[in-house]
Amino acid sequence: MDTGKLLVIIGLILAAAGGLIWDLGRVGFRGLPGDIRYEGENVRFYFPVATCLVLSVVITLVVRILHWLGRK
Repeated sequence: MDTGKLLVIIGLILAAAGGLIWDLGRVGFRGLPGDIRYEGENVRFYFPVATCLVLSVVITLVVRILHWLGRK
């Protein structure tokens, strides 16, 4: 597969994912259960543990599918 074409496809996927996450934030989605959130008086801390795990699985699946399609 041509590198330029692959970069365009990855960019479109990232743009679509970013738009989806942005829209979910607008309707009140604040993360998955398992994400760590702490809000103190002067401190706000957020670490998306569950979200990172889900994104890792999704990205791994996409890369494996693209690799599999590239072999054919």
